[in-house]
Amino acid sequence: MDVDASSPRRPTAPRGLGFAEVHTLVDDDSTREPARTPVGFTVTSERFTHCPPAFKHAVQESWRDAVQQLNGGRQPVTILNAFGKAWEIATAYLTPKDIALPQQDIAVVKAAVDYVAAAQMGPALLKFYDESLSRQIPFLEREIDAYMAAWESSRDVATVRKLVARLFEWGRAWAPAVELGGAFDGIFYTTFKSNLHIALPPSFPEAFVYLVQSTIGDLSDTDLFKELHMLGMLDRYEALVASVVCEQIERQIETLCPGKWDEPRLPELRHWLGDKVVAWLMEQYSRAGTSASNSIPGHNVIVQEAADRFDFHICKTMCDLRTSEIFDMIVDYPDSMPALLDLKECMQRVDQRAHLVTTLRRLNKRRLLHPGADTKDILSQYVSTIKCLRVIDPPGVLLFKVADPIRRYLRERPDTIRTIVAGLVGEGSDLIDETEANAPMQTAVEDYSDPNWEPEPIDAGPDFRTNKPSDVISTLVSIYDSKDLFVKELQVLLAERLLAITDGNYERELRNIEILKLRFGESALQVCEIMLKDMTDSKRLDQRIHSTNPSVLHSTVISKHFWPALNARGIKMPGQLQEILKAYERSYILQRPDKRLHWIPHLGTVKLEIQLKDRRHEVDAAPMEAAIIELFSQKETWTLDELATSLGSEAAVVRKALSKWLDMRVVREDSPHAYRLLEEAEEDDGQTGLREATPIAEDERPAVISLQQQQAEQMRVFWRFIQGMLTNVGPMSTERIQGMLKLAPGYDRTVEQLAIFLDSARREGLVDAKDGVWKIVK
Repeated sequence: MDVDASSPRRPTAPRGLGFAEVHTLVDDDSTREPARTPVGFTVTSERFTHCPPAFKHAVQESWRDAVQQLNGGRQPVTILNAFGKAWEIATAYLTPKDIALPQQDIAVVKAAVDYVAAAQMGPALLKFYDESLSRQIPFLEREIDAYMAAWESSRDVATVRKLVARLFEWGRAWAPAVELGGAFDGIFYTTFKSNLHIALPPSFPEAFVYLVQSTIGDLSDTDLFKELHMLGMLDRYEALVASVVCEQIERQIETLCPGKWDEPRLPELRHWLGDKVVAWLMEQYSRAGTSASNSIPGHNVIVQEAADRFDFHICKTMCDLRTSEIFDMIVDYPDSMPALLDLKECMQRVDQRAHLVTTLRRLNKRRLLHPGADTKDILSQYVSTIKCLRVIDPPGVLLFKVADPIRRYLRERPDTIRTIVAGLVGEGSDLIDETEANAPMQTAVEDYSDPNWEPEPIDAGPDFRTNKPSDVISTLVSIYDSKDLFVKELQVLLAERLLAITDGNYERELRNIEILKLRFGESALQVCEIMLKDMTDSKRLDQRIHSTNPSVLHSTVISKHFWPALNARGIKMPGQLQEILKAYERSYILQRPDKRLHWIPHLGTVKLEIQLKDRRHEVDAAPMEAAIIELFSQKETWTLDELATSLGSEAAVVRKALSKWLDMRVVREDSPHAYRLLEEAEEDDGQTGLREATPIAEDERPAVISLQQQQAEQMRVFWRFIQGMLTNVGPMSTERIQGMLKLAPGYDRTVEQLAIFLDSARREGLVDAKDGVWKIVK
């Protein structure tokens, strides 16, 4: 070894230890006295035989100087004995042994280690310590096998806890004293931990998970994390600790949140996370010796980072749960507003917007957009979807993506417009809020001077516009390309409602029209105003007629050219009913000489007073029913055909009207289609049951022809144009047919409506389509 001759450091044998001095053999020239060779050393001079004399002499002088410095002027054997004793003490201490054996005096061990280090043998001692640790691992394997066998048989977490404590005892017993320096400590933690983890069986991670689960929120075990840290398990199984906490979070959310939307749950979960999990982590990691600078008061950096990850997992799990429940949350709106706000906050941290859109579209297709769902229910769900998604995403990107299939499906439903209009004018409708009903129609206008303008969201599609109409009514009306369809449907609905009013109170309808003027404009509702004016004018005119010529008849006079088409049903009013109509018409001509009345006798109500031999009836009847009983006043027996001929109506309509008098036992069916007036009541002989078993034809046609019926009639007219185009020009696409039909007077259909009509014509075998091109079937 090379020793600096000028260095004052010399190995000194500790007093009382009896160290032997180092005795070294040096190869010298023949004139010197032969050196003594200690046991265990073999020295040869053959290597110097062929060396130059100068080089040989230099090496010998250097070797003698080094030995002289090492021996310190003492005999070589004394130094050799001292080093051997120091090595024996140090290696005996550093060799892992059973923890039941007594430990050596650390002061003596420290002196021995220092002596070995001074002799430049420190690296050899460290290597010896490293190899000794690896050789003594079987001590741990026996303990581990015993405890793990007990765990696998009992599944008792206390067994795992005892194993950790036992391993900690072994580690503490084998760990070098602090006085020996950091080099031994580093080797111990590196070698001991690596060999310990190799010795642990594959089933230990599962047992470790159960152990951590049992301690979450429990701060009574003050030594566990300290022991786990010393054994290196916190670092090795950090992912398992995180997974255990995540499982606890998921279990907590499954307990508190599913189906509970009336209260915000996210603050409660975060409070639980702080009180239970974060406090547990801070307490345990601080006991494990972890230290870091504080980023938030009361939290160290490592725990704060873990808390942020766990808060993210809360948001992720909550977002998954609420996304799976989003359809039912929309149904339950507005009671589900707290849950929607939770979902909004979670989605600001967890980017699952695309997943929400995909899930909601799938649920809508499966649970909403099918023939079994009522149109009113679909519209109600659509309105709630609009409101809910505006809570979650105010810019409206999510709504734009979710609403498209709903809007396309509603356009294909024939009663969508009527249902929307009924929601606009109906009482107690849940489609439209009162505040929204009174607001003007919103339109999409680009405002380039808005100082608060913001760019469109990053996930917005190319067709998305941030400034689209935001109120519900405008959104519903925008389902169709033109609002004229709604105005026409509104006229039909208003006509039905006005004709159904019998007390002359039109305030509700007048209020609805004034509100809808704000939405559709005054010019669009001018016809509706004329209809209302007809009703009020008819009331005043009827009062003037009765003031000059009193009558039992009260009429409603409407303007033919401004009202929707009515379902006409011819009835020849018999007897006194016809005389009453003629008398009233003569009085009307006196008031309005330039006008003539065209009666619609099947619309209205007749108050009858029927006097029979043994009883008297007062009843409100339809004009057809009154006409039938008037005929029985002329003759007691009638057949169904005779009644239909006399009234100028269909037999099915007459039979339906007869059912009222049959039920009241005023008329009796003696034989099929033969009826007799019952002046005197008769006993029930089973004829009622026979009559009820006979099917009665229903005629439920409304007073006003619906918009769909009107459109169908108009399209039959336009069919002649289509037929002529396809015959003369040849096969054409839907768009080309639409462009040419726009030249026809009165044509105002959309491409979608034309496509529906052509498809119905295809089903009837009139046209055929191939690759979007239509042609006449010859």
